[in-house]
Formats: sequence, structure tokens, C-alpha cells
Amino acid sequence: MTILGIDPGYGTTGFAILEAQSGSFRLLQCGVITTPPKTAFPKRLEMLYLDVCQLLKSAGPQALAIEELFFGHNVTTGIGVAQARGVVLLAASQADVPVFEYKPMQVKQAVVGYGGASKHQVMDMTRRLLKLEKLPRPDDAADAIAIALCHARSATSLLARYPG
Repeated sequence: MTILGIDPGYGTTGFAILEAQSGSFRLLQCGVITTPPKTAFPKRLEMLYLDVCQLLKSAGPQALAIEELFFGHNVTTGIGVAQARGVVLLAASQADVPVFEYKPMQVKQAVVGYGGASKHQVMDMTRRLLKLEKLPRPDDAADAIAIALCHARSATSLLARYPG
């Protein structure tokens, strides 16, 4: 199964393309999609949309895993991220790629085994699971890898094979 992990943002969106098979994982590609800060917001969303469409076309994933939004103190930034997230969901829907959404605590639980894990613990375990010498940068790309791993570990678990 090829999974596209997305850490959404309107300035920087992290992405990771992960291959998961029989409990083993291989990182195929990761990086970020960026939009210029001084560009009008609707144009930034359009740029993000077009780039995500191209990524979906070239990667051909069977699933898109994306983190659910967590609103911290800055609701204004959260609204912009929510709009960027919507653009990603639209692109996935148009490409007929199923979307799986995970809360930050679910990502931590799936990758580290503890929902209260620190960002450092998640990143270190991500590096170990993928047998990487060092974790990819920037953090948005590393976060996207963790989101893709979360889906890989959830989708390939024995529980996922047997619907309730």
C-alpha cells in the first residue's frame, strides 16, 4: 500500500510518500510544498491545490493520511490551516483517493505507543522504524512521515482486517 501523509499548512505543507507492506515500511519520498508569504491568500490556496493534485497524480497513493486540526492559542492561524486542509481534502476527493484523518494523540500512539509522547520521541521513533540515519527536515516533512506511519500501522493491524 502506498500512503501519502500530509501535515497541512498554507505556508508550508509537509508530505511523505510511504510504502507499507506486511508490517514493513519504506519511505519513498518526503518534502514540503511552500507558498510565498506575500502572495494573496486565495492564490496561495490555489498553488497548494495544484501542487497536491500533481503529487497525487505522480505518487498514485492508495490512501491519504492527514492530521486533524488542533486549535491552540492562535485561532486565526488555525482558520488558515483549516482552509489549506480543505484544499488538500478536495484534491484527494477529486483524485478518488480515500482520506484517513488522525488526531495528534493517535499519531503519537501509533508511532511511539504512548499518546502523550513528546515531539522528539515521535521523531526519534519515526527515524528508527524507517531505519533512517537522520530524520528528514524540515519538521513539516518529518510530521508528514509520522502521519503516514500512523496510517500504515493502523491500516495493517489485525484489528483493521476484521470490521466490527
